[in-house]
Amino acid sequence: MFSLTVVGVLSVIAMLMAWVWQQNHRNAGIVDVIWAFGMMFAGPWYAFTGSAPVLLQLSLALLTMVWFMRLGRHLALRVFSEQEDGRYKAMRLAMKENASKGFLGFFLVQAGFIWLLSLPFYAVAQNQNPSTQLIVLALVIAELAFWGEAAADRQLAEFRKNPDNKGRTCRNGWWRYSRHPNYFFEWLHWFAYPLMGWGSEYQYWLWLAPVVMFCFLYFLTGIPFTEQQALRSRGEDYRLYQQTTPMFFPWWPKA
Repeated sequence: MFSLTVVGVLSVIAMLMAWVWQQNHRNAGIVDVIWAFGMMFAGPWYAFTGSAPVLLQLSLALLTMVWFMRLGRHLALRVFSEQEDGRYKAMRLAMKENASKGFLGFFLVQAGFIWLLSLPFYAVAQNQNPSTQLIVLALVIAELAFWGEAAADRQLAEFRKNPDNKGRTCRNGWWRYSRHPNYFFEWLHWFAYPLMGWGSEYQYWLWLAPVVMFCFLYFLTGIPFTEQQALRSRGEDYRLYQQTTPMFFPWWPKA
C-alpha cells in the first residue's frame, strides 16, 4: 500500500503545481504533460518496489519509462511552443468565470487517472511467476506500438509545420488509414501488461487494462473531444475526412 500511496500523493501535488502554472500561462495543456510524466514515474517505481523477478522488473521499468518519456516530451514540445489546445480553449470558454475552479477539479481528476491507470504496472510488479516468452512478446508488441505512435506523431507534426496546411486535415502516412492512429497505437501498447502479468494473482484482471483504455480513448477523453475540435477548426475538410477514413482501426480509406 505504501507504493500506491506515494503515487497518489505525488500525483496530486504535481497536478496542483500544474494548475498554478496554467493559472499564470492560460494553457491547460500542461495537464497532459504532467499525466504522461506521472505515468513515467509510476512504472519504474512500482517495478522496483514490487516482488517480481529482476527480468520482469527491468522490462516493466524500461517499457513504461521509454513509452511515457517519449509521450511526455512530445506533448511538452507542443504545449511550450504553441497556443492552448482548442479543446481546452473550448472548456475555458464554456466555464467562463468558473474556469479557475473548473480546471482545478479537472486537474485533480487527472491526478486520480494517473493512480488508476498505473494500477496495471503495480499488478505486473507483483508477478512472481512470469513467463519469459510472454515478456518477450509483450516487449515486441510495445515496440511495434511505440514505432507506430511515434511515426504518426512525427507525420502530423511535419504536416502542421507547413503554413499552407492551416485549416486542412493531415492525410499523410498513418493518417491516411485512421483518423486517430496515435490513439490506436496507444491502445495497442496496453496489451503488453496482461502478457507481462500472466501467472500472477491479477492475471485475469489485467486484461481490463486494454479494455478500459479503449473505453477512455474511444468514448470518453480521447476521440470525442478531438473530433469536436477538428470539426470546429477544419469544418468541411474534416467532415469529408470522416466520411472516407476509418475512425480508429487503420484500414484502407474509401474512394
